[in-house]
Amino acid sequence: MLEARAHQQLKDLLRQEGELRWPHHLTLSRLVARSLRRADQTLVRLAPGSDPSWLLGLLVPLALHEGPVALLVSPALRQRLLQVELPRLEAVGLSLPCWEGASAPDSARLWLLQHDQLVAASRAGGLADRQLVIPEGELLQPLLRQALGVVIDTTHWEQLRRSLPAAAASLLQLHERLSRRVLARPCGPHQRVAISSEEEAPLRQLLAVLSPLPEPWPAWLASGGEGWTSWAQVNPALLQWQWHRQPLDPLAVMPAMLAARGVVLVGPWPESVAPLPGFRPAVEVTLADPPLLEPLPLFAPSAQALPNAPHYPSHLLDQCRRLVLGQSGLTVVLLDDEGLRLGLTSALAAEFGSRVGHELTAPESNGVLCCSWGWWLQHQQRLPLPCQLVAATLPIASLEDPLTAARVAALRSQGRDWFRELLLPEALARLQQAVAGVRRNGGRLAVLDGRLRRRGWGRQVLEALEPWVDLPRLRPS
Repeated sequence: MLEARAHQQLKDLLRQEGELRWPHHLTLSRLVARSLRRADQTLVRLAPGSDPSWLLGLLVPLALHEGPVALLVSPALRQRLLQVELPRLEAVGLSLPCWEGASAPDSARLWLLQHDQLVAASRAGGLADRQLVIPEGELLQPLLRQALGVVIDTTHWEQLRRSLPAAAASLLQLHERLSRRVLARPCGPHQRVAISSEEEAPLRQLLAVLSPLPEPWPAWLASGGEGWTSWAQVNPALLQWQWHRQPLDPLAVMPAMLAARGVVLVGPWPESVAPLPGFRPAVEVTLADPPLLEPLPLFAPSAQALPNAPHYPSHLLDQCRRLVLGQSGLTVVLLDDEGLRLGLTSALAAEFGSRVGHELTAPESNGVLCCSWGWWLQHQQRLPLPCQLVAATLPIASLEDPLTAARVAALRSQGRDWFRELLLPEALARLQQAVAGVRRNGGRLAVLDGRLRRRGWGRQVLEALEPWVDLPRLRPS
């Protein structure tokens, strides 16, 4: 059986390498091999921030399996596979031929796909009966949303006018009207302005009677309906904007992608969270990290300022100064508000000098690194582990982002609790992934967001951080 062969091959490989950084390699290999053999749907929940060496338990069954499989990867995971994991397999005599490209022949056992290629292959029927393996399940919806999205910039407007000279004057007038409306509105910290369906309607009515249309206008015209949202990405310095349109639920746009095929879905979701809407796996397993001897030290005083309070910037600076003075290692300060983050970085640099940096990939050993949550989650694997992590604000998505606002509005229209169903679970997932390295390194976490102690949902945040121990006062390391 495939399970037995994968188990023995992986066991020999781990024995030869002599290093076991993740305790569930053999269990994962048996689960993946079983799902490949039975062509069923399997969900594997990992602990947030699991060591990336877990990929070995996924790849060994794929190397031994003879059926057609599509492996969905992000650009970062593709690079790791080609540069790290595949050479590890080749060193012990395991070959895993990977076919890359927009299409694959039936004889290709493993088709390595990125999300835009998956969308194209699914629309063209190229997946056929291939089983789908998704090792980064938490990225499936956001990356699919980007792959399905339509982006229109100034050159596309010019191409449209050149292709339809009879309608060039009307198109120019519509473009100028949209530009005036977009550039006249405040664009917020994300430099984004929402575009309503009413503002799109005149252009849709005009393009509906014109043909042929150059790309990407047919895709934009087809992406109508309540399940999509639009916004302008504004460059205030150049007075230019780029039109974005994306689906709220990408799996609703591609319902056949996961239906009637074998799927192995792996990702760091807690047991209380459904990973994907409508996904009903036949097998569901949680592979948690082994219990830690020491709980995570947490500094979160009860009487802290709220992020929208006028004195919050001075409170944040005072607390960060105390936290940095008490530690000799790397401190990472996480804050999404760009203006507040840059101001905090300047103030800390005035006191601590060149050891303070903003989103640096090579910080000093005793440095202070100020960055956004997204930047830290993207780069933390390539950075030294910090001795303390300072969460200036919790990573709750802002309603000033048009995409987040549209997703919230969709839930609100259904009478659902949009905060506890959408924003809070996503924030908890980001928080758990961000603190995983600090927890393993024996560091401490400081939360300077007053909402943690003053809001009822703060208890759920504290439960997500378990195990932890309260630090009533700061002490030097």
